[in-house]
Amino acid sequence: MPSRRRARALLIALTALLATSGTVHFARPQTFDPIVPDALPGEARTWTLLSGAAELTTAAALALPATRRAGGGLAALLFVAVFPANVTMAAQYLRSPRKSRTAKAVALVRLPLQVPLVLGALAIRRAASR
Repeated sequence: MPSRRRARALLIALTALLATSGTVHFARPQTFDPIVPDALPGEARTWTLLSGAAELTTAAALALPATRRAGGGLAALLFVAVFPANVTMAAQYLRSPRKSRTAKAVALVRLPLQVPLVLGALAIRRAASR
């Protein structure tokens, strides 16, 4: 069980991560459009904007004590839901001769980092239940 200080730091970090990423989805959607998996129906831009809205909504739910438990669950689901886009990005980067070794390495390292994000979101959900 994390200490109160560590739990608070985790909550702030995940809330900030989601709020920042959600904002960037709207400010620079062209950054995310190429990594929307082809298997999804419709336009990539629609999925980019929907995922940005989901991130902002989840950040708001985490920020408010009354909705924090639901926000933790939503965050866990969201981190799982965006995993295919991260896989798509890693595959694209690895195939691209224009991407640096560093960019390729970062794209690959992001994949296992989804696990602590999901676990952190679930820890927030559990802590909010008390």
